[in-house]
Amino acid sequence: MGDAGEGTTGHIVETELLSESRISAFDIKAFITRNLRLQAAPTLPHIVLYTGHAGSRLSRLGGMDLDAPAPYWAYDWAGGTVLARHITEYPEIVRGRRVLDLGTGSGIVAIAAAKSGAAEVIAADTDANAIAATELNASANAVSITALHADLLLKEPPTVDVILVGDLFYEESLATRVLDFLTACNDAGIEVLVGDPFRAPLPEKKLRLVAEYPVPDFGEAAGAPSRRAGIFTLNRSA
Repeated sequence: MGDAGEGTTGHIVETELLSESRISAFDIKAFITRNLRLQAAPTLPHIVLYTGHAGSRLSRLGGMDLDAPAPYWAYDWAGGTVLARHITEYPEIVRGRRVLDLGTGSGIVAIAAAKSGAAEVIAADTDANAIAATELNASANAVSITALHADLLLKEPPTVDVILVGDLFYEESLATRVLDFLTACNDAGIEVLVGDPFRAPLPEKKLRLVAEYPVPDFGEAAGAPSRRAGIFTLNRSA
């Protein structure tokens, strides 16, 4: 588990001298703490996150690698925000249970679950930088989370009670893979909750809407009204 203060001071200068083409998994934490702002998440003042802004220089993380994942973890997205809010308002969903936050990004949903009394929280993502950010954010919020760098869509259903999924239905091929995995998990008796602002690839016919909130979304113009976002469960017949 990373710590927001551990090893940061001793590596700030080194981070400044790194090659534009590569920043190591170790140095990413120094980069985040130096260049991103630690601030409250939208509608969730009890959760703070390292968040990107105009001066964050996040383009350095990809360097010359055109296949480098976009830094989605550095911003507040509606699906994760609405799911974290729902868990905060209904902590009994996760209290005393083993929880997986699939595609954790910044770790906002995992942090909300930990703060709501989950017995164990695993935060998984395929982006190593997201895992580093999640560890820093967990430390900043004084919660214990197991951050896992892995593609769980390639694996069997995990040994957990609840799977939480925010903002993973944004692209058709990924949405298909996510739905197949969640269906297998649902069939294995694992509860599934999805947070999403009704993006086009969301398979609404195979989901059941259980709650809806207005929340802001990244990319919206300043002062724009909050976006409609929902909490869904997976139909057993999916």
